[in-house]
Formats: sequence, structure tokens, C-alpha cells
Amino acid sequence: MVSENVPFALKTTLKNYYELVTRGALDHETVSEYNITVTATDRGAPRLTSVSVISVQLSDINDNAPVFKETSYVMYLKENNPPGQLIGAVSAIDPDTAQNAKVTYSALPGNLGDRPLSSSISIDSENGNVYALHSLDYEQMRAFQVAVRAADGGTPALSSEVIVRVVIIDANDNAPFILHPLQNSSSPSSDLVPRSADAGYLVTKVVAVDGDSGQNSWLSYQLLKATDPGLFTVGLQNGEVRTTRPIASPDSVKQKLIVLVRDNGDPPRSTTSTLNVLLVDGFSDAYIPLMDVPQEEEQQDTLTLYLVISLSFISFLFLVSVGAIIAVRLYRRWACGERCGPTSRNFYCDPNFPTNAEDMIGAGTLSQSYCYEVCLTTGSGTSEFKFLRPLLPSLPAEPSTGRKSIESFSALAFSVGF
Repeated sequence: MVSENVPFALKTTLKNYYELVTRGALDHETVSEYNITVTATDRGAPRLTSVSVISVQLSDINDNAPVFKETSYVMYLKENNPPGQLIGAVSAIDPDTAQNAKVTYSALPGNLGDRPLSSSISIDSENGNVYALHSLDYEQMRAFQVAVRAADGGTPALSSEVIVRVVIIDANDNAPFILHPLQNSSSPSSDLVPRSADAGYLVTKVVAVDGDSGQNSWLSYQLLKATDPGLFTVGLQNGEVRTTRPIASPDSVKQKLIVLVRDNGDPPRSTTSTLNVLLVDGFSDAYIPLMDVPQEEEQQDTLTLYLVISLSFISFLFLVSVGAIIAVRLYRRWACGERCGPTSRNFYCDPNFPTNAEDMIGAGTLSQSYCYEVCLTTGSGTSEFKFLRPLLPSLPAEPSTGRKSIESFSALAFSVGF
């Protein structure tokens, strides 16, 4: 017989032969080893007994998947972290033994923003540590999730999964940004304040935002510098710029205010806003926007002076050129007029007329290059050709043939009505 507290029993096969058999399912993870006591008793008188202990060890099979210690994980990471920073760790156990209980970890494929998850998050396969591979920015991504798998070394391998949520903690890495008034204009506008304004008059309002969150985005305003510090005040929470007293006649027309905007981070970050205020008798008065940098005005004045000098020089050269052209034309007309006489009005001269008279004499004809003069009679309505004659220098006596051709050409006369 065997003890009753074990899932085993003796089964008779032959006379005085017994088998030890199981009475139910055995689980290695519950009890890995049994010590079974077997007692043999005869039927004599008195009865004699004998006791034997049988040790039964259960071998393990891979019938259990790894189990994570938590159903889900939440890890926190401060933004602007260095690459390779440890975020946290996951852990899973396998109740099997030996190779069946060896657990390895891996991240399931996915995306983190516009890049694959494997380029941003790494998990140590041996111990389950989770690392950030690059710096993360709270303003771009405030949280993300990654699925982690734990698998054992059995055959076939069994696995389980868990969701890890990584929350990025904001750091005070953004200074306040001024929305109004704009600070990037080369010619900033000015706010007009009538001299009749009473104390508490709303001049303008500084509006700023902060890209951070929580207390890092809590903004406060204060007047840092002013032409007349006692004339204006700035609301600590709302950024409203108001007058603190009535405006007096000695107050300067141009007032410049510098407002400091600071967040509540640790350490705090701040920025400044420059305001230009004009004290006018009425809003219809014309005003000139204030310039922050006088050097820009000087540079513009110098450039304008250079442009004026250049234009003046070019205009002078143009006038001189026009005058020279007109003088040359008048001189030529006067010179030809002297040739035609007082009664001539129009003339034509070929400047290419050859100076060598021999070129003009040929076998009864003139050469192609010649000069002639047209003299016209004076008249109010119509004009007639008075004569047409060649302009020839005094030529020596030549054969009669050439001379006759020239004389016949000189004697040509006709009239034309205009």
C-alpha cells in the first residue's frame, strides 16, 4: 500500500507483482518531486511488514508562457535627454525550468512619429531595460506606446506581450514668444495716447505665449525700462499697459517702454518687448514711427546722397553730350550755308568727296564718288532749285573729253515745287 496524500497507486499485475501508477495529472511547476512510501504486509500471525521509499522526479515540459510582473508599464522621461538614456525596465518570469524558463525581450514593430520605432527605442533582450536612442522633444511628442514581447527558450517557444507607455516630461526649454506687438519689424509702429488721457488709460496690451506646459508656461509681465517710469504701469498677469497718472505738458512726446515677459520655469526664461508711445493732442495728428537704431537712418541718408550725386553727374554728362552734338550740327549747317550764299536754304555735301581731282576725270564720265551743292531760292510757300553744281576744286587743263562732261553736268538746272 502507498500513502494517500500522493497521486499514485499500486496496481496488481501478477501474483505478488505490483505497478506504481498515477491517479491524476501531474504538474512539474506545482510539485517537481514525490517521495512515495510503499508498505508490504504479509498475512501471518503476527503480521510482518516491510517499508520502502520510492522517489519520483517529474521532468519539465514547455507548457507555460512568460508572465510579466505588471499588466502594463508607465515610464517617464524628461525631454532633451541624452541619447542612450535608460527609461525603465520590464520583467517577466517563466515557471518552467532550464531552457524553457529562459526569457528574452523584444519590441514589436511600430512607428514613432514619422520614423520607425526601432530607431528611437531599444530594449535589452536579456534584462528588459528600455533605452531612448535619441533626444526627445516634449513640444513635438508628449507620450507614446511600445509593445514589448517576452518569449521563452522552449520548443516551440511561448511568449506574452505587454504595453509600455512612455510619458515625456516637459523641461523649461522655451522662452516666451511675443505675439503683440511684433518685434521683427524694421519700422515698429507707435501707440498714440492723447494728452487728455486720465490715469488708468489703456495704452496697449502685450500678448505672449510659451511653448512649454504647466508652470513652465505661466507668464508674468513687468516694466523693465521706460523713458518716464512713473507714467506707465504693466499688469503682472495680463500684460496691459496703462497710464498711472494724468499726462502733463512737460512729458516727452516720444516714450519708449521695455516690457519683460518671464515664465515660471526652473530656471526661468524671459524675453523683452519694446513699445513706442507718442503723446499727441489728438488722434488726427500726424506722427512719425520711432526708429530703434539711429545708425540705419544715417546709412539711408548717406545712400541717398550718393544716389543724388550719381544722378547729377550723369545728367551733366548727358547735357554736355547734347550740347556738343547741337554745336557740331549748327557748325556744319553754317559752313555749308556760306558755300551756297545768302539765298540758299538747303544743301547737301558728301564728306567722302576725294581731294584728288584726278579721280574725277575719266573717259567722258565722273567717278562714283563726288560732291554737289543744292542752292534754293528763298520763299514763303514754295521753293525752287536755283542751281545744282558740283563742288570741285580748281582743276588744271585737261583733255576736251573730260572737260566737256564736267561742263555738261554743271550746266544741268531744273526746278522743283515743294
